[in-house]
Amino acid sequence: MVADTTKPPALDVAPTHLVATLFYKADSPQHFFPHPDASPHSPHDLLPEASLDSLRDGAVPTDNMSDYPLEPPTPGPNPRDHLYGSYVSQSCLTDFFVTLTNIIPGLMEDTIASRRLEKSKFCRVVEVTFPLPSASPLLLETLRRHDGVSRFEREWNVEAVFQSDTVFRRHKRLAIFDMDSTLIQQEVIDEIARLIGVEAQVSAITAAAMNGELDFEASLRRRCALLKGVPSSVWDTLKPRITLNEGVRELISALKRLGFKTAVLSGGFTPLTGWMATQLGLDYAFANHLVVSADGQTLTGELTGEIVHAEKKRQHVLEIAEREGILLDQVLVVGDGANDLPMMGVAGLGVAFHAKPKVQMQAPARLNSKSMLDVLYLLGLSREEQEELLR
Repeated sequence: MVADTTKPPALDVAPTHLVATLFYKADSPQHFFPHPDASPHSPHDLLPEASLDSLRDGAVPTDNMSDYPLEPPTPGPNPRDHLYGSYVSQSCLTDFFVTLTNIIPGLMEDTIASRRLEKSKFCRVVEVTFPLPSASPLLLETLRRHDGVSRFEREWNVEAVFQSDTVFRRHKRLAIFDMDSTLIQQEVIDEIARLIGVEAQVSAITAAAMNGELDFEASLRRRCALLKGVPSSVWDTLKPRITLNEGVRELISALKRLGFKTAVLSGGFTPLTGWMATQLGLDYAFANHLVVSADGQTLTGELTGEIVHAEKKRQHVLEIAEREGILLDQVLVVGDGANDLPMMGVAGLGVAFHAKPKVQMQAPARLNSKSMLDVLYLLGLSREEQEELLR
């Protein structure tokens, strides 16, 4: 008998691997109607109060359908997490694997691996790694915006963040942040405008600029002109009103423990940006300079020096990385406005955090979770590792 020397065909798999971090989008989900067949899948899920037991003997009939123990009609298709659990369930993962194999030609389901980033039974974040077959024409940017992925996210109430799974994904060294509505909850120029009663005019220009509908520099100059005559002591008035976004202080602390260099690049103004950088212990801070009157008492409504617009932010990222000897693949950028997109684009990971809709559509990655500390999941750090960094 002649031995069969034929070998099984080698899998057509390129060395490129991708990773998708799946975030369940609600810590305590509230669906419009609780599903009567669903069991409590997480500590936050509740069974509907109405049941057949509620119609005791002698119970008074009701004309109110909301009191009736039958399932009311739903306003549309129920999210699948409604039935399978308010977390990243095994059913959710299985459907994601199928979604990927349907989208990526040549991808085999048995080559996809998953890792829970929380030990809890009701795990909220899972990392999914898979190879990209060399024959696949699919690009990472295409995958991020694929209709099949969007449909999966809507059905399961999750958000998928795709990255190339390289050593630089796990070993970033420089983190750069926008300030207004990113590190802090406020838009500083809007807060100044509120003090002098021109909030509506300034907010309208701000919103248009952040959505990319107006040139940033022109819109900034228009807004600043409305601040003419504001007392130069306004910064001290504003400081008590500034509120950090949830998880910001913890994220910065964890990154610094990992040896990161950190920076804030703001289209806002130097007095508050510098103060915030000091509060958080950031290494770099760049922002715009408002002109103060000759007597030092008021703002003139004019700007001096280079404007920190979108292209200048991008330039600062390149310059800081070069100065620190850090590869761009090792740079993390977090922002929320259209003027943050260019600096996101040159970074190894650019994250739109609770960004404007148009920005979310164009950003390399988007994250809408409750806490900015969740950015650490994108670096592959588990919940337990994050807690260790924060001890």
